[in-house]
Amino acid sequence: MPKIPRNISGRKLVKLLKRFDYKPVRQTGSHIRLLSNYRENEHKITIPDHSSLNISTLTNILNDVSDYLNIEKENLVRILFEQ
Repeated sequence: MPKIPRNISGRKLVKLLKRFDYKPVRQTGSHIRLLSNYRENEHKITIPDHSSLNISTLTNILNDVSDYLNIEKENLVRILFEQ
């Protein structure tokens, strides 16, 4: 399995998720709400706007996105972080 980066910021993750049609819809305090219509139904996630995301928070976000996209988390990690 590819390594999940340990020092990714919330803003960087928001930019990476744009390839799956996630768009910021609002920001409240230090949290950014994203919405995607990549598949037939819409999907909402919240990303903390921190300089470095906690690895468990990042893992939970990636699990949620991979479930929505119906792809394995390993493939999602490759697509997002191996460029």
